[in-house]
Amino acid sequence: MTPPPSPPPPPTPSLAPADLVITGCTALVHDEHEGIAFVEDAAIVVRDGAIASIGPAEETAPVATAERIDARGQVAMPGLINCHTHAPMVALRGIAEDMPAEEWFNDVIWPVESNLTANDVELGARLACAEMIRGGVTCFADHYFSMDAVAAVVEETGLRAHLGEAFFSSQGPEGRARSLEFALRHRGAAGGRITTALAPHAPYTVEDADLVTTAELAREHGLPVHLHASESRDQTDNSLARHGFTPIEVLERTGLLGLDAGVLIAHGTGIVERDLPVLERATGPVAVATAPRGYLKFAWPTTPVRALRRIGVPVGLATDGAASNNSLDVWEAMALTALVQKSTEGDPRWLTSRQALHHATLQSARAVGLGERIGSLAPGRRADIVLVDLTGPHTQPVHDLAATLVHSARSADVRTTIVDGRVLMRDRELLTVDVPTTVRELTDRLPALTDRGHGGRIQDYDKPPE
Repeated sequence: MTPPPSPPPPPTPSLAPADLVITGCTALVHDEHEGIAFVEDAAIVVRDGAIASIGPAEETAPVATAERIDARGQVAMPGLINCHTHAPMVALRGIAEDMPAEEWFNDVIWPVESNLTANDVELGARLACAEMIRGGVTCFADHYFSMDAVAAVVEETGLRAHLGEAFFSSQGPEGRARSLEFALRHRGAAGGRITTALAPHAPYTVEDADLVTTAELAREHGLPVHLHASESRDQTDNSLARHGFTPIEVLERTGLLGLDAGVLIAHGTGIVERDLPVLERATGPVAVATAPRGYLKFAWPTTPVRALRRIGVPVGLATDGAASNNSLDVWEAMALTALVQKSTEGDPRWLTSRQALHHATLQSARAVGLGERIGSLAPGRRADIVLVDLTGPHTQPVHDLAATLVHSARSADVRTTIVDGRVLMRDRELLTVDVPTTVRELTDRLPALTDRGHGGRIQDYDKPPE
């Protein structure tokens, strides 16, 4: 009797079917010294939501795939990360302009936010996610209210997000408890695309005792903390006048600079020289998110990026909310960071285009605690990839590719956005968000949302001492 034929051998890893293969692109990669490099005519193979291989096309064996993208004329780069925003605040875009921060908060934003419903938050978050996907953002760190609604939108739209339910001391222990409950319930949700943090608003709205308890809860549950601190120089001066400590020193005194899971500080434009040794001796990871456009509008100084980098603190790029920034364009934040830093430091050699790209990718990933998963294109990293079209007249000719990406390209040049190997936008077509319906529903809500006739507000902004 003739024995039955042996089953065919399983495909070798290099030839195993892929979910997605991108060919013909120029790939932005990080070298062993964490510098930026480019691989011409590259192929990227994606399996199970992760990058399986990346390199010159001639070194990549032919592979069967469910989807193939011909990316000739385009740059493949890690998706941008918005390290601090309030996504639902797109509903308040342009509602308060050309005023100091204390008036902006007390007279407009915090009265209007007292009207927010979970449905408003959901609609704002959905519109924000559409904007970010179109702008090449694949992950965002959000700090807001009714965050269950934001988590549901993240699940629906396919983005990656680092989410925290904000709280003030004025809410009592219940606010802090809601923040913890949200963080524990949603940690690892959306197939692992959601990570969470505890989210006290700021040292001037959260009392020291609450910050101490927050640090204890974060340590107990292995959670990071995401908060505003030293947002402006006025806040630092106010804190010194009232308490004798800067906001950064308050974070140290309350234990927030000693968390194994780390702390993400939003803005830090009020970080002063005496704060640098405090941050340098922190026993847990510390990162800062910078959102330069809003600082220019409020006539604030900028984040001291150079000083922070000198002491080893990663600085990620951010937009803050669209109510202050008017957009969620991280591409613009990258260009502005480079330009504002040159002007502030008086040194045209700082910040270079390659340094700006590093802040936009790997440093931003580290800032949100995902430096081992995203932020670079390499085997084993999650396949969060954007394809940028450089064939337009405003990006030609290309003499310096890094400079072209930072100073000539725009968010509208992003053709395709991919998260976890799933295409969320293809050739500028959004695949996971119905924008017209979202805008129509949000527009219907605007009269009730923007009403300030009730005279209330959710909080008071910290005014200078009399």
